[in-house]
Amino acid sequence: MDLRLDGKTAVVTGASKGIGLATVRALTAEGVTVFAAARSVSEGIGIEADLTTPDGVALLAERAGDVDILVNNLGGVVPASMRAGGFLDIDDDAWLRTYELNLFATVRVTRALLPGLLRRRGVVINISSIGARAAFPPVDYGTAKAALTNLTKALAEEFGARGLRALTVSPGPTRTQSWADPAGYAGELAAAAGVPLEEYLAGVPAAMGITTGRLSEPAETAALVTFLASPRAGNLTGADYLADGGVIKTV
Repeated sequence: MDLRLDGKTAVVTGASKGIGLATVRALTAEGVTVFAAARSVSEGIGIEADLTTPDGVALLAERAGDVDILVNNLGGVVPASMRAGGFLDIDDDAWLRTYELNLFATVRVTRALLPGLLRRRGVVINISSIGARAAFPPVDYGTAKAALTNLTKALAEEFGARGLRALTVSPGPTRTQSWADPAGYAGELAAAAGVPLEEYLAGVPAAMGITTGRLSEPAETAALVTFLASPRAGNLTGADYLADGGVIKTV
């Protein structure tokens, strides 16, 4: 299917690995000029910027200019929360760092690029998480993602009449570095359970109720993002699309 994206421009944040990098590749394959932003860039492309800081956001906005597509993928579980035993173990600093990474960076980037997106009648796609819908630990991450999903709906409502679309994609367990790297989130969980990482990952589909029986691949979520960014999805806005292999069972 021709997604009619040739000649469009996009910004993808958190673009150096995982879903972000897969999205850069998918959009580029459709003829999109992509400004890939991350604290460290890969494959010789991108804008090196810390988007948890106002200076980093200003640099990105200056370099990218007006764009048609904004994919806010930046996010993740901060180390202190990853190792916390529960709500009482997560201190104020961890909460603040979680919200800076998973919400406030997206607020700042979107605010900086929104005038250009409105001029081009563009689309914002925010990468949330199934943690926004269910009480998976850690609690600070889930609540930040729930706020992000709410923000997306608010953007769709406030700016829809001016041509902006805003959508959320909520991945479930995905074979990114957070799950595949022993130093990542799953590695921490495996260590706490006293089992090798591969053994822990093999048990995740059953433990989390993944209907498909496997983790998602970054390229699969990137394909969904690319379709939603395209004119083929031109009347879709304000919705949250699950990419979780069936973890969330509610209608």
